[in-house]
Parts: sequence; C-alpha cells; structure tokens
Amino acid sequence: MEGLILMENLLGEIFGTAVLTCMGCGVVANVILKGNKGEGSGWIVITAGWGFACMLGVFTAVSLGAPQADLNPAVTLAKTMNGVYQPGHAVVTMVAETFGAFLGAVVAWAAYLPHWEATEDQATKLGVFSTGPAIRSYGANFLCEAIGTFMLMFLIWVIFNANNGQLPAGFGPYLVGMLIWALGLSLGGPTGYAINPARDLGPRIAHAILPIPGKGSSDWAYSWVPILGPLAGGAVAYFVAKAINLI
Repeated sequence: MEGLILMENLLGEIFGTAVLTCMGCGVVANVILKGNKGEGSGWIVITAGWGFACMLGVFTAVSLGAPQADLNPAVTLAKTMNGVYQPGHAVVTMVAETFGAFLGAVVAWAAYLPHWEATEDQATKLGVFSTGPAIRSYGANFLCEAIGTFMLMFLIWVIFNANNGQLPAGFGPYLVGMLIWALGLSLGGPTGYAINPARDLGPRIAHAILPIPGKGSSDWAYSWVPILGPLAGGAVAYFVAKAINLI
C-alpha cells in the first residue's frame, strides 16, 4: 500500500508540474514569440498566466493522488524539513517534478512550432523555457530568487494556517494561484521569478535538446541561481515559520 501511495504521489507530481510548465511556458511563448495573437501583451499577462498555470497544476496533481501537490522541489524541501516527507521520498518527488516540468515544456514547444523560426532573437527563445536576470548580478539574482521563494513558502503556510479558518474543499489551489500571480507582480521583475528549481531546470533541459531553429545557448552559467536560490529560500522559510510558531 505504501508503494502504491508513493506511485500515485509521483504520478500526480509529474502531471501536475507538466501542466504548470505547459501553461506557463505557453503564456510566455504567446507574449514574446513573433507572430502570435498575444505578442507584446506584456508582464501582466505572463504573471496571470503563471498564476493560473499553478492553480491548474495543483488541481491536476491532487486529482491524480498527490495530496501535497508541491510541483516545486523548494516546497518539497521545506515540507521535508517539517516532517512531511522522508528524505528518500523527497528526492524521488523532486526528480518527478523536474521530469514533469521537462514534459510540459516540450508540449509548449510543440504548440508554437512555426514561431521558433519566425523569432530571430536567441534570448527570446530561451526566455520561453527558463528564467534570466534583467541585470546579471549573480549574488543579487540569487538573493531575489531566495526572497521570492521564501515568500512563496511562508505565505503558503500562512494561507493554510488554522487561525485563518478551515478553507472550503477545493479552494486552496485558487489561493495558491493568486499567490503566484502576486509574487510575479511584486518580486518577479529582477529575475523572472523562477521560485521553483524544477520549473527552470526541466524546461532549460528541454531547450538544450529540442530542435529549435537558431536557439543559441541554454545559459547554463546562470542555471544554478534558479536552482539553489529557491532551495535556500524554502529552507529559510521553514526556520522562520518554525521560530514564530506558524507551523
């Protein structure tokens, strides 16, 4: 039975994270790739799209038997520190999330096939898949990702805290989607707010291996920032939440 529960959890995390990145990378593609109906519609559309993508990914994960519906290794790490997962289970869950993020990015790529060749700028093509800084400063970029993920994890615990009352069944994903939207609007500008190692790494791998015309570098020199920054932010969120008896 324990093995069955683990498999259902992994299936939910894979498909939930795939929905997240399919819809999330898809909205970025719609806004920045040449010739799209949504070309140039801007940051509000992108942040709203990622918020909705998260909401739908959570619903998908839960429906397939993943009640935690993390979709994010930084969230999984913080919950592991709080005793939700055993370390081995946490690692496998993180791998599943990254694989799901890769799959979702591949689907988004396929949806926009004619637009890759129509778009000349290499950085624009990479921007559909992974994040990059507005101003490259590795220390500041790391800090921004850590702050964003701290706020993500801290506010998830705030939203679901018993002092705020019992949420109606099925209502939580809407609030988490609104949280992702708010984080993008408030803290997303400096780095594109990965706040999720799987969301960045899985699609970056997809960019590296997919046959995208004139795609250029996958910018692996920056890739550690949206991996380690969110993990650090999630860990700090645990220590702060524990210290003030939020969890």
